[in-house]
This record gives sequence, structure tokens and C-alpha cells, in this order.
Amino acid sequence: MNILVVMKSTFDTEEKIVIQDGKIQDDGVEFIINPYDEYAIEEAIKLKEEHGGEVTVVSIGADRVEKELRTALAMGADKAVLVDDESLFGDEFTTAKVLAAVANKVGYDIILGGQMAVDSGAGQGGPRLAEELGINHVSTAVKLEVNGTSVRVERDVEGDMEVVETSLPVLITAQQGLNEPRYPSLPGIMKAKKKPLDRYAADDLGLSAADVAAKTEVVDQTLPPKKEAGRILSGEIPAQVSELVQLLRNEAKVI
Repeated sequence: MNILVVMKSTFDTEEKIVIQDGKIQDDGVEFIINPYDEYAIEEAIKLKEEHGGEVTVVSIGADRVEKELRTALAMGADKAVLVDDESLFGDEFTTAKVLAAVANKVGYDIILGGQMAVDSGAGQGGPRLAEELGINHVSTAVKLEVNGTSVRVERDVEGDMEVVETSLPVLITAQQGLNEPRYPSLPGIMKAKKKPLDRYAADDLGLSAADVAAKTEVVDQTLPPKKEAGRILSGEIPAQVSELVQLLRNEAKVI
């Protein structure tokens, strides 16, 4: 089975966001594998262990993303691909076009990814890529079974469970609860240093900057306003209720 995992490098979830001149600053920031993509990597490795085959992890980004790709290789993936051509960086439209070109180049039976990235939270990556490739897509998977070419997915739907049956090739996005990602072992870390990591540019993928030009533009970014301290009402209960109603009406303006 040829298993492809799409992975994004994101800020460590403990990092403090700093915005300067409308842009997020990444100087000195610690980057990690997008947590939802970790579930996808783990599931890909489990599928390989059960069915045989090869796991390829692909990402788009600067040279620093090699660190996260090496971590995926240390977990048990076999190969990695980094698209580090800045002319191919862009929005979700751009990303889907580029990943589709990579998928067609390296081949796949199944594609796995996280259900969203924790930085943008857009959740567009999987559906857009599946649409570009013309294959089925199932999101927020919490259980995945593959039997031959048949695929059975249990997916989280707002507190309930939905079962979807489809067939290969298919793209699945992972939700928390699909598995428990393993930690890279020391032998795995040592082996990862020698595993192949290919770098692709526009020419390698038969693309041009015009083909994948972003459809959207971020014109400004700001931090949310700081929350004001809460207010504790005092006095008898009827007086507190009356004061609360007045505050909700005149200050909060919600009633």
C-alpha cells in the first residue's frame, strides 16, 4: 500500500503569538508537527505495519520544516518530500494545487492528514486536495479500517458518530482520538538521518507560480482584545438581579 501523509509545521501550542506591523513574528519560535497531523502519521504507520507498503510524508515550507519531517521519519515513515520553493507558497488554494502535483508524482493508494491545522484552523486542506485529485474524502476520522480496497471510517460528528464506507483511493483527515501517536525511539531517530528526503521546486512538479497563485490575501492581523476583569455583584439577591439586568442592557447591550 502506498500511503501518503500531508503534514504542516506549526507553532508549538505553548508559544506566545507576537504580531508586528500586521504580521505574525516567528523569530525564535519553536515549531512542531501540527498535532492533528501527528494522528495521521501514526495511522499511516499502523496501516503499513498491518498491510505492508510505504509511508511518504510531504510538507510545504522553508528549510526549517526538515526538522519536523525528520521527526515523522523517526516515528516510522519511510520517505519525506519537502516543497521548499517560495514561488509555491500561498493560501489554501495554492497548497491544494501543490500537494496534488506531489501526490500525482509520488503516487498513492490512500492519503492521510490532520482535520485542520492549529494555526489557521481553516480545515480546508483535506477537502481541497481530494477535490483536486478527484477522489473521495472523509473527515474527522476516529477509527479507520482498510480491507483490500474497501475502507470503513468512523467519524466524529459533533458528539455523535457516523460510519462511512468507501473504497481506495481515498483521502482521510484525522480527528483527536483516532490513535495515540508514538514517540520517536532513539534507533528511529538515528535511522531517520539516513532516510530519503527529496526537495521539489516548481519545475519538478510541472507547475508555475501563475498556476498556483493565491486567491486570497491577508491584509492585516491583530490579536483579540484583552478580556476585562469580571465584576462581582454584592448585596441582596433581588438587588443583584436588578443590577445584573441593568448591566446587561446598558453596558453589555445584549438585552
